[in-house]
Amino acid sequence: MSRAIPITVFTGYLGSGKTTLLSRLLAHPELKDTLVLVNEFGEIALDHDLLYTAGESIMLLGSGCLCCALRSDLAEQLDDLYTRRLRNEVPRFERVIVETTGLADPAPILQTLVAEPMLAALYRLDGVVTSVDAQFGERQLDAHFESVKQAAVADRLIITKTDLVKESDVMRLEARLRELNPAASMMRSIDGAVDPAFLLQAGLHGSATEPARIAEWLRPERYVPIPPGVSPNAAHDARHDKRIRSFAVVWNDPVSGTRLWQGLESLIEKSGEKLLRVKGIVNVVGQAQPRVVHIVQHVLYPVITLPQWPSEDRRTRIVFIVRDLEEAQVREALAGAGAAQ
Repeated sequence: MSRAIPITVFTGYLGSGKTTLLSRLLAHPELKDTLVLVNEFGEIALDHDLLYTAGESIMLLGSGCLCCALRSDLAEQLDDLYTRRLRNEVPRFERVIVETTGLADPAPILQTLVAEPMLAALYRLDGVVTSVDAQFGERQLDAHFESVKQAAVADRLIITKTDLVKESDVMRLEARLRELNPAASMMRSIDGAVDPAFLLQAGLHGSATEPARIAEWLRPERYVPIPPGVSPNAAHDARHDKRIRSFAVVWNDPVSGTRLWQGLESLIEKSGEKLLRVKGIVNVVGQAQPRVVHIVQHVLYPVITLPQWPSEDRRTRIVFIVRDLEEAQVREALAGAGAAQ
């Protein structure tokens, strides 16, 4: 397993309870060696004080929003922290949590963790955790596209404040989130209570030593095929959800690795900003071990080779979460991959 330090990106719209969740999480011994990067925005300084009471290693990122201008700042901070860790100038952290602002687009942050070569050698993305307010989550999804993107790219979804609303309201919100992001694991939280195991190893890594975990990360069976001409979010056509498509592309037989990579690169070149997240396990002709692909917008993560298949299912399965991009366009770009050579 990689020695790179795992990073969890913790996001969620304004008022969804990220700070309360983190305060409770950091009190658990499983996260005792966790360093938290908090970006300063509005009242975040107060949030930082609250977090400081719960964790030993809290660092306040420079003022501004992590989603855009401070991408380089984030990379510089992480590089500097790693150096200071080696020099014993900061407590020896074994995990990092980056808490975004409620208005942040998490995708550029995920890109930063991979696009910076030096950074990618020191850290690895462990997963994206998004908190959603049970009281106001539906209204926020209706009114703010940022909240839709935060939910769409998540590996884990935490529904907060569930004790303040009716059970039927929580179930309706959960159903909407499952439609938006079928593969994400979901749990409820009251007053910030959450099992730390739900947060840890939420993403791709860990599957190298536990191949069965890849099934939980991918979950292609949750992406129900949509008949041609039918809106995938027919119940929410007037809402921001309409801009998001979630679907799976499956090949029963081994595929041409060259043609698949060419198709994916073409998609990245032409529609990279629309690829919110792409995850897949690939059976390449002539190769016994499966390959794992992971894309966030314009960035194709280094392809990982698993030591073995996680199950008897040898099909190539790639799931797409896209914005303003039709499923037919994706399938057309990848059509040649099935014509294995």
